[in-house]
Amino acid sequence: MRRFIYLLFLVVAMSCQDTKTSRKTATQKAQEKGAVSQKDTLSTKEKVHPKGTIQNPIIGSQADLKPFLAKYGKENPETKVRFETRFGNFEVELFKDTPLHRANFIMLVKNEYFNTTQFHRVSPDFVVQGGNNDTQTTARNRARMGSYLLPNESKSKYKHIRGAFSSAKYTEQNISKASAPFEFFIVQPQRGAHHLDGEHTVFGRVTKGMSVVDKINKLEVDGSEWPLENVYMKIVIVE
Repeated sequence: MRRFIYLLFLVVAMSCQDTKTSRKTATQKAQEKGAVSQKDTLSTKEKVHPKGTIQNPIIGSQADLKPFLAKYGKENPETKVRFETRFGNFEVELFKDTPLHRANFIMLVKNEYFNTTQFHRVSPDFVVQGGNNDTQTTARNRARMGSYLLPNESKSKYKHIRGAFSSAKYTEQNISKASAPFEFFIVQPQRGAHHLDGEHTVFGRVTKGMSVVDKINKLEVDGSEWPLENVYMKIVIVE
């Protein structure tokens, strides 16, 4: 069912209860090479976007997306956000020199996209991944934001160390290693996850409350690494 939802961005009405129901998704499975990914059908349909956000980005052409995010980034210079969860809060600093990823994330925060999503993948001693859900609300929010990719902005100085805040990506037909716009992950182990360096764009770091990430990383999960108990988040701008 979730494969169908992920591929077509269609959602069957589901309960929003706090205990896990029957779910299974290839998207949440760890890839053989350890990549953190988001697998979706890439639509080229034009979308209408809320609150003055991106106007009709088309997959395969970043010509309009880049100047939009560059302009949005200048008008919205915030770099610090706070994640609020039932396990406590933690803060993330976004890097200024990954400008498209920073601007996109701030845009999603200000449009309250993440406030209906969960930490939907927990891979013990590896990562916690967030930004998705299996509800109609999240699917609808994604649809109105549109289908687009972020150009890879990985830099050699930003490694997948403990606390690295990095972008998930599509795994199919993605030679340019472009990032999926809606999902992120945080590296949990002390040794880091350096096999991901250069493959994903690290665009921030956890600066406070890494112990909260550790708690989430210890949660019991199903076979697709989805926590048995839902972990919702709220993200607010700090500065």
